[in-house]
Amino acid sequence: MSYSIKSRIWIESKNKVFLGEGRVQLLKAIDETGSLSKAAKSLNISYKKAWGLIDSVNKSAKQPVTINSIGGKGGGGAELTDYGKTLVNAFDNINKNCWEFLDTQLEKIKEL
Repeated sequence: MSYSIKSRIWIESKNKVFLGEGRVQLLKAIDETGSLSKAAKSLNISYKKAWGLIDSVNKSAKQPVTINSIGGKGGGGAELTDYGKTLVNAFDNINKNCWEFLDTQLEKIKEL
């Protein structure tokens, strides 16, 4: 019989989600596209939802996670701060370590 283990992690601050898989995907999309609007489109979420998620992350973080520029003739933009990039990397490492741990724990079930 084949078994698999499933899990999702998120980090909370004051009982509210600070970082989770969806927020990290949005931050990565901002880093790739240079735009909150384009990032939202690439993830098939509304701009309003994306803005709310990023606002929430920035309000919970110790330092700004993104730098946003207002639109205009040349259009606006968004980019991750160095702190934001560090947070994304830290979350990815935590997630990877969690999965590795869970895989070793699953072996205990497979051995029964």
